[in-house]
Amino acid sequence: MTDARALVLTAPRTFEIRSLSVPDPGEGGVLRVEACGLCGTDHEQYTGHLFPGFPFVPGHEVVGVVESASEQALDRWGVDLGQRVAVEVFLSCRECEPCVAGEYRRCVKHGMADMIGFLPVDRAPGLWGGYATHLYLQPDALLLPVPDGVDAVLATAFNPLGAGVRWGRTVPGTAEGDVVAILGPGMRGISAVVAAREAGADFVMVTGYGERDAERLAWARRFGADLTVDVAVDDPAALLKDATGGLADVVVDVTAKAPAAFAQGVALARPGGTMVVAGTRGVAETPGFSPDHIVYKELHVIGCLGVDAPAYTEALAILASGKYPFADIPRRVAGLDDLDPLLATLAGETADVPPLHGVLVP
Repeated sequence: MTDARALVLTAPRTFEIRSLSVPDPGEGGVLRVEACGLCGTDHEQYTGHLFPGFPFVPGHEVVGVVESASEQALDRWGVDLGQRVAVEVFLSCRECEPCVAGEYRRCVKHGMADMIGFLPVDRAPGLWGGYATHLYLQPDALLLPVPDGVDAVLATAFNPLGAGVRWGRTVPGTAEGDVVAILGPGMRGISAVVAAREAGADFVMVTGYGERDAERLAWARRFGADLTVDVAVDDPAALLKDATGGLADVVVDVTAKAPAAFAQGVALARPGGTMVVAGTRGVAETPGFSPDHIVYKELHVIGCLGVDAPAYTEALAILASGKYPFADIPRRVAGLDDLDPLLATLAGETADVPPLHGVLVP
């Protein structure tokens, strides 16, 4: 057995590089990690907002090459040795009622207890996250083949783009001719723009807040947004009415730690419209929100947790098409030895403007 280098988060803001033995594949397999995308969950684990209380190897947006595996696992996954794949964060037993129905996020055997990047390092073999040179793949892992021509760093966008596909089109049923309002101009917001455009939406608006979102809003326009709004300056509902003559058929809220965004979303939705809530507030307060408006408008409000394999597969195909400028977005790449500053920037704790896309290359 060889050793892997792994970045273990032992306490908030405290990383420790450890050597962990790369196990024999057993009934599962081993992935050589090429890249791991970073999102809000990563910096919230780092700062302590989502620290689980035990040392662990984070990283759940993993892309790499299948280095070793049992024949049974390869057949179960539908991949070959040496193939580049993206790793789904959830596991699936493929047998329980939720898994058979495609709702494997609620797998009876695994559920949220076995998520990639959230398991104790003391649980052998410890290589449970993407902040390492190798990742152990359990037999119930879900792997998605990465199309030829998509490099590993770009391929990590499968996760936010898959979220955009599911939250911005599949769940709300976005259709041709719809007006769509997207709250939040990060990777998932921009990915929701792509999803709305792929669904044939007639008009897409994206909101952000303040100067730190200015560049992100500019990128939203490059990805196909018709209107971008800084809600620190303007009323998004008024501007949407001016531009379209009405309100949104679909509202997609992917904001994080933005308590007022929920009320803005309700205000932006037309009567009988649909509002997808995928971003978390981090607090119980929702300034400006009155539940009565949901009644008066007869709104369909849908919460979304996670993504699914069909959305990820479509995301990888969109990346391979080159139709949208994902390869060109502001992106910052770090290694195991210099990840702390990038996570602090993504958390908004430095003077630097956070990049749209952060990636770890171990």
